[in-house]
Amino acid sequence: MTADSAETAALRARIRELMPRAKEDLTRLVAMRSVADPRQFPPEECAETADFLVRAFTDAGLRDMRRVTTPDGTDAVVGHAPGPEGAPTVLLYCHYDVQPPLDDAAWRTPPFELTERDGRWYGRGAADCKGNIAMHLTALRALGGPEGRGFPVNLKFVAEGSEEQGTGGLEQLVPQQPELFAADALLICDTGNFALGLPTATTSLRGLTNVVVTVSTLKGEMHSGMFGGPAPDALAALVRILDSLRDDAGNTTVRGLDGEGSWDGVAYPVEQFRADVGALDGVSLLGTGSVADELWARPAVTVLGIDCPPVVGSSAAVQATVRARVSLRVPPGTDAEKARAALTDHLVSAAPWGARVEVEPESAGQPFRARTDGPAYRALGAALRQAYGKEMVESGQGGSIPLCNVLAAQFPDAEIALIGVEEPGCLIHAPNESVDPTEIENMALAEALFLSTYATSR
Repeated sequence: MTADSAETAALRARIRELMPRAKEDLTRLVAMRSVADPRQFPPEECAETADFLVRAFTDAGLRDMRRVTTPDGTDAVVGHAPGPEGAPTVLLYCHYDVQPPLDDAAWRTPPFELTERDGRWYGRGAADCKGNIAMHLTALRALGGPEGRGFPVNLKFVAEGSEEQGTGGLEQLVPQQPELFAADALLICDTGNFALGLPTATTSLRGLTNVVVTVSTLKGEMHSGMFGGPAPDALAALVRILDSLRDDAGNTTVRGLDGEGSWDGVAYPVEQFRADVGALDGVSLLGTGSVADELWARPAVTVLGIDCPPVVGSSAAVQATVRARVSLRVPPGTDAEKARAALTDHLVSAAPWGARVEVEPESAGQPFRARTDGPAYRALGAALRQAYGKEMVESGQGGSIPLCNVLAAQFPDAEIALIGVEEPGCLIHAPNESVDPTEIENMALAEALFLSTYATSR
């Protein structure tokens, strides 16, 4: 690690002193079951979490902290803090809703109780995204806090309340109240480092389009002993259709989509990827490109589910109608709507035996590519290098964050950077989600350093 300047050393020491409080913050946040789905958890728990953020960020030095109801009925938490005259404006983003715990029995510790084990802090939302909330609070307390020393830039803060549900409330709020979001630099803190301890900016997000394909061949199920053989089997037809979406090497082969893209950022070693996904011994990875190419620069199809008789309870019948849910991730440079049209055409044309195919579109989101040649990225790279003692790398992410495209369209001159505490070991969205507290500490230092130097780097 490079030697700290006096300012960096002072910030590093201050943030280290604040880490017990960060753990207290995260303990309280994880205990709030803020799943933004009233069918699963009481909406009062989301409200309680929003109110906690209002109080905590007010204490950290922000002003006019309040809840704002978005068009999907959930509340965002917003606030601001003025900086020196002529200083640039930075927006800090996070979300306070979390995924449901899924299988409680699969958790080694209670999902809504922050538990320390082997140096990590476990609990639903400990990383995604309440760990990023703790990071923001720690950085702001180190710089300003209740003493009122102020901040070196103009600050805006937005915490989303329904990001995990994908209902789009905040995306709809942006054009309705753009003054809440307008900034020179927007730190979207809902990603993380490519590997633990490796400072990373996520510069590419894959887009998404989902469809449901229904295959019909008969007016009704027929006895397989009496009619099986010549009777057209809808399930067999569906299997043939789905198989056509990949070639023998596992490359996605949707006609009309470019499957030859390459990634020019950080490499993803094969053995690291196999370990990250839990690939079984002897099972090959898919595709002929590098792991990074396949993840971040090429389209990728996944069959998410199939409706057909389950093994237990199935009968001796030729199936008449079955369906599947198919997801297609697309890289920057590919329009998600055109990709959906290509996927639909492919599914219909791949039908064997004259089987009837209907394709119903579901959600779609455009891919995103950050502009990385501006002063905010230079300042961010320097801040991460000081915090970690390593150069910042750029990675992609397979997940979609539709808000990034909305913000980019609304504020075309703003720089958008995606960072956070969610490295691969966090197991976000899965049982036993956790965060490494050193990532909260180091990312809080990087954020504080960025806010301290961005104004002078322009």
